[in-house]
Amino acid sequence: MRRASSVLLFRTLAAARAGSATSIAVPNRFIQATLYGTTAGSSPSSRRWFSSILGVAAGTSLGVGGALIAASSVSHEALAKEPPPSHFLPNDVVLYQYEACPFCNKVKAFLDYYDIPYKVVEVNPLSKKEIKWSEYKKVPIVMVDGEQLNDSSAIIDKLGERILSKKKADSTSEEDEETKWRRWVDNHLVHVLSPNIYRNTSEALESFDYITSNGNFSFMEKISVKYAGAAAMYFVSKKLKKKYNITDERAALYEAAETWVDALNGREFLGGSKPNFADLAVFGVLRPIRYLRSGKDMVEHTRIGEWYTRMESVVGEPSRIKA
Repeated sequence: MRRASSVLLFRTLAAARAGSATSIAVPNRFIQATLYGTTAGSSPSSRRWFSSILGVAAGTSLGVGGALIAASSVSHEALAKEPPPSHFLPNDVVLYQYEACPFCNKVKAFLDYYDIPYKVVEVNPLSKKEIKWSEYKKVPIVMVDGEQLNDSSAIIDKLGERILSKKKADSTSEEDEETKWRRWVDNHLVHVLSPNIYRNTSEALESFDYITSNGNFSFMEKISVKYAGAAAMYFVSKKLKKKYNITDERAALYEAAETWVDALNGREFLGGSKPNFADLAVFGVLRPIRYLRSGKDMVEHTRIGEWYTRMESVVGEPSRIKA
């Protein structure tokens, strides 16, 4: 199985709904001291970094990782990509992202499954210079044949209307179920993730080691972000637990995984024999932490592994192309 792409946070740090940030009260002076060892005397670049961390703290969460268990009964005929007719495909798709962002990974799961070629521009979460041209300053941003699309769920809806227009004749009940679980991903699942991947200092360092290894950082930024970010997010995760009424991080994570498996109700996917947008959304936000401690624990202690393995097979290799 291929290693799932990224784990994050800078978006964990930056989103709290389907890709939007929500503010949360954080002891600024305390975290600032943790980040810089000083308070009022921090440099402009330090303040920008601090703001990024707090924005992050605002309320997103990271994806819960997936599966270690291979499903022996998988039907490989059903597990195939579902590319749309070529005349529906966009000519040029560019994704502006953080590699470890769960919402960016949600968009990539959609693009990969439908085999839509796309280029990637990795955004530096500190300077955001790659998206200075945009009034919208969050990721993901997708440019489709020159048209800017913002917000992960809105991006998927817009692309879905374009490339799957003939497939929108599904029954109302199926559409309602799909919509319900897509909202569950954005409004619940993502919120249990940050408290898990930052629940102690070792897991916080593990998460930021992955973030800095896969993100767009300079050498010095990697060092400062890894240790300062891990320290900050360890404390921020405690605030997130309180905000979302989480008492036991792992229990909340396991419950979310089991809730999703129950929703499948014995089906290979929520969409039946093939994934629907809700399957892709859950898979996308979980994919980033696939190999982190929290993701491994989730797979070991819940039934989500077989579904995740099927999703990994059907989504297949990335349809990403070189910029």
